[in-house]
Amino acid sequence: MKSIQRILPGIRSTFLLITLTSLFALNAQSDALKLTYLGTAGWKIVDGDFTVLVDPYISRIKLGTGPGIHPEDTRATVARTDYFVSDTVGIDSLITRADFILVHHAHFDHLSDVPYIARKTGAKVIGTETTCNILRAYGIPDEQLYPVRGGEDYQFENFSVRVIPSIHSALNDKHYLDSRTYSEVPQAPLRVSEFIEGGSLMFLARFKKHTVLTMGSMNFVERELEGVAPDILLAGVNQSQLGLYNYNERLLRVTENPKVIIPTHWDNFRLPYGFSQQASVDLKLLPFKEDVARLSPETQVIIPQHLGTITIE
Repeated sequence: MKSIQRILPGIRSTFLLITLTSLFALNAQSDALKLTYLGTAGWKIVDGDFTVLVDPYISRIKLGTGPGIHPEDTRATVARTDYFVSDTVGIDSLITRADFILVHHAHFDHLSDVPYIARKTGAKVIGTETTCNILRAYGIPDEQLYPVRGGEDYQFENFSVRVIPSIHSALNDKHYLDSRTYSEVPQAPLRVSEFIEGGSLMFLARFKKHTVLTMGSMNFVERELEGVAPDILLAGVNQSQLGLYNYNERLLRVTENPKVIIPTHWDNFRLPYGFSQQASVDLKLLPFKEDVARLSPETQVIIPQHLGTITIE
């Protein structure tokens, strides 16, 4: 009996050590920020048990014809005059929960899957008046909607978010300008072309250990980013940035050379998941990474993969 009593404290100590080690590992894991690239400008950001989606566009419709379409993509072609239909099976396979959704602007490759996701998860959505009116058209209640215009800085239970006024990419060789908005609720369902920009935003999302600055376009208003110093920048990287004056240099300077930059909105979003994006990596991301290495040697550029998760401790 005495020998048993002598053994028990050792068992207790070992059990306590294992328990504390497991708890430490669990806490370390829960403190890490996990960013999953959904393609286009879409992200799932998980901070412990709290999930924020950014521009979650998962349907990746086969839009039109031309060089952006792969000959082995056998899906039906969708025209801009067609009504948009979400790939609910694909969304269900990737999105099981969300607490908030941040929407940069209301183009289809940013917003079109949000009505289904918001209805499915009950997530709160932060976006422009146009974004919110489109969601109202699809039956999303006002209780889930936070209409913003830029300048707001909101504190929520698990994170805070600063809404930053922005501008859209300089498309069509800098001839792009779309000042249309939905000041009233449009008629749903919407055609692809009816998902209008409706103004553009950026977001500074503050989590427990990290601040993430998100971009939904290859453009920004420099003065609006003064004093914003994120440690993670989801930087818009695409060919349209080449039409802007010193885009990379100005973006790095005004954001004070973030520790980590992850390119966003760089892929060919007309292709479904599983198709190679190497051409976009070679054309857009590798030159960007080389330029950042020259301009800000301490900054780490991480090239994301579709549905791959990047863990930041």
